[in-house]
Amino acid sequence: MDPIHRGSEDFGHDNDGHGEEKSRRTQPRAPLTSDFGQQPTQQARVVQVVSGDFLLTVNPVDGSEVELCPPGEQPPVPVRRTAAERTDRERAATPPVPPGPPAPQLPLLERQEERERLVRLLARGRSVRLTGPAGSGRTALLGAVAADCADLAPDGVVRLSGLKRTVTDLLYGLFEAVYDAPLLRPDRALLLEKLRSIGAVVVLDDLEFGGAALDELLDATPECAFLIATTPDVPAPTADAHLEEVFLAGLGRGASVALLEQVVERPLTDDEANWAGDLWFESEGLPLRFVQAGALLRQRDMLRADPTAYDEQDYAEGRPVDDVFAKGVDADGEDVPLPSLGEGAAPAALLASRLSGPARDTLHFAVALGGEVPHQAHLPALVGDTHADAALGELAGCGLLSPAGSRYRLAPGVVAQLEAVGYGEDADDRARTAAQHYAWWAGHPSVTAARAVAEADAIVSAMTRLVPGEGAGQASAAVLLARSAAPAFAAGLHWSGWEKTLRLGQEAARIAGEVAEEAYFHHELGVLALCNGNPDRARAELETSIGMRGALADKPGAVAGRRALALVADRAGMLPGGRTPAGEEIPAARYDESVSPPGGIPAAGPMVLPRMSEDDTALISRVVPASGTDGFDGRKAVLGGARRNLVAAGAGVLLAAVLGTVVTLGMTSSSDARDGGSVSTEQSAGEDDSENGLPADDPADDSTPGGASSSGSPSTPGPSGSQVTPSGSGAPSSESSGPSDSPSSGRPTSGSSSSPGTPTKSPTRTPTKTPTKTATATPTEPEPTDTPTPTDTPTEPTPPGISDSASGPSTTASASGTSAEPVVA
Repeated sequence: MDPIHRGSEDFGHDNDGHGEEKSRRTQPRAPLTSDFGQQPTQQARVVQVVSGDFLLTVNPVDGSEVELCPPGEQPPVPVRRTAAERTDRERAATPPVPPGPPAPQLPLLERQEERERLVRLLARGRSVRLTGPAGSGRTALLGAVAADCADLAPDGVVRLSGLKRTVTDLLYGLFEAVYDAPLLRPDRALLLEKLRSIGAVVVLDDLEFGGAALDELLDATPECAFLIATTPDVPAPTADAHLEEVFLAGLGRGASVALLEQVVERPLTDDEANWAGDLWFESEGLPLRFVQAGALLRQRDMLRADPTAYDEQDYAEGRPVDDVFAKGVDADGEDVPLPSLGEGAAPAALLASRLSGPARDTLHFAVALGGEVPHQAHLPALVGDTHADAALGELAGCGLLSPAGSRYRLAPGVVAQLEAVGYGEDADDRARTAAQHYAWWAGHPSVTAARAVAEADAIVSAMTRLVPGEGAGQASAAVLLARSAAPAFAAGLHWSGWEKTLRLGQEAARIAGEVAEEAYFHHELGVLALCNGNPDRARAELETSIGMRGALADKPGAVAGRRALALVADRAGMLPGGRTPAGEEIPAARYDESVSPPGGIPAAGPMVLPRMSEDDTALISRVVPASGTDGFDGRKAVLGGARRNLVAAGAGVLLAAVLGTVVTLGMTSSSDARDGGSVSTEQSAGEDDSENGLPADDPADDSTPGGASSSGSPSTPGPSGSQVTPSGSGAPSSESSGPSDSPSSGRPTSGSSSSPGTPTKSPTRTPTKTPTKTATATPTEPEPTDTPTPTDTPTEPTPPGISDSASGPSTTASASGTSAEPVVA
């Protein structure tokens, strides 16, 4: 189990951002003389996990990405494991055998009646709750019953550990034990469907919950029979659980003495038998106490044979010189006395004093980690001794360890006993050392997700010790560990550990002031909440992450957050910017987009157009979905957005035209009675408009009568040399484009339809005495308009003409300044 060995590339860090620093720390430096060419860079190992209908891409660099699972990426249907596969998996899930000489196999004493009763109940399909105090031998009894029930159910026997596990953890653990579905985390509906078809005997040890949570576990697995082991302090099940209750008491005095002889591997003397009787009365016959008492007697035998047997362990350091345990014999040279009754009832301190240095260091680390013992492969690196892996055998032989799932923990009561003698004084320093080691190890390329998940409890315990600490560097060490372990837990489908790691990392980053890392943890928590079906939590976490990354100018991270936030809004069934049923606004990833050009949006090209001026720009906010997120490609999304933009642009232009007509009615002045033509202001597309994507062709002819100056001067020359001055109301001026029918001339006046920014070249030429009908221009493709030649035929005085265009209101006035007649729009 060498972490330096380059194994499978499951997850990791590349040479960008955070991964660059970790790559320098974890990769050995290549010699300069080996190759002067470019060295291959370590790529970020990305793992894709299917969760329900989501495809989760675990990205250790910028944050995980989530999208709707494409049709081709759907995982195969989960299949049941065969009996041989279940056996292999159960064997791999057992704790490793400690190194060193094999420990004696202890018999199961005075448990035959309980064993047969449990087997009978399980054979009838009944679920049983076995309750007993810590150290009463529940785990040994469960192992014997599991062996007896191997052939009772079609799916065999499934052994699970309930220590620090929730209902969801156990449901997914049962699913993984029976079904073969790699990199698949089914949603709630599929999970319950598969669990309802499982028929197995589920042996559940160290369960920590009861009540309604236990009812949920039993209701989800109607075809399973449960054998649940708990302590008396765990909440009782409800009346609807229909569980058989079996209480496990301590051993009798005779069985306790027999167990002590099995541990010592020799008959007891009369003094030892009397001492064992007193111990039985004090400990109420708990088997664990006699296993540890047998270890004390073995150490006493070694001292009787060799008084200096434990001198190399320095167990006598700090003890009085006349202490009988320091010299192996008392002052009179008599034999070593038996331990006191208090030492027999709480033997951890005395047992630890006679262990080797690496074994005591291991106990220090276990106390710092809340009782979690690191795997034996990590002990040489943590302790600093190449032979430290043998310490696990010493601890197991003394009865200081107990199995918990696939790992070992300190036996019940050992942590408190060791803390009482000073083993917890350096807990913070030990936890920081463990965190630094696990951070390097979890981020190494050779470490698979399954191996990281096996050490999840020790990793989480190290961060739990460091996060509230105030020591120098503790919070930063916790951040580094969470950053390395979180992607591994996500890829290993240990999502409860993933959530704990993210929350501890987020708190540690806040304490350490590492804003970038805190934004990463918020993003991961949002993705996790989305996959778990909690959109409100996902929205809050993603908004926080986007805000932090925006302040840090982290564009890739912000883009990933906006994509996930857009998916949250889509899954909520509401448009971005809308509101939830509770009245809360749904935020969205927005950007400003200008109005479509008159020719429309091309089929291929960027979606965001250049911004126009504020007077003739309609801003549209929309969500930018990730490619393939909603089950359709990006081209359809672009086309759909183009149609919406055209509709919005047309509505805005029409509104501007109507408002312009209304304003024009109050700003119109009359023309000269002897003047045969009307004057219309014009607007040409300038250089600024051409830069904004507007057509600037067909510029206004300076020689055309009534041509308006592009400089925006307040006076405009008329055809007779007079000046037309706009009204002082401050209304904007615009082009005149609208055909008017004249009964006197017998032909329509030439005109053109203009889009915003397109100059109108033809003023109204034919005089009329009837009101002029003004046509409202619609945004169409710009077409060049020929300017008609003014006629020389004298005409009668006409009222001033009024025209408007798509760009806004316009005024038409003659030099005489007379009032105009009403105009019908």
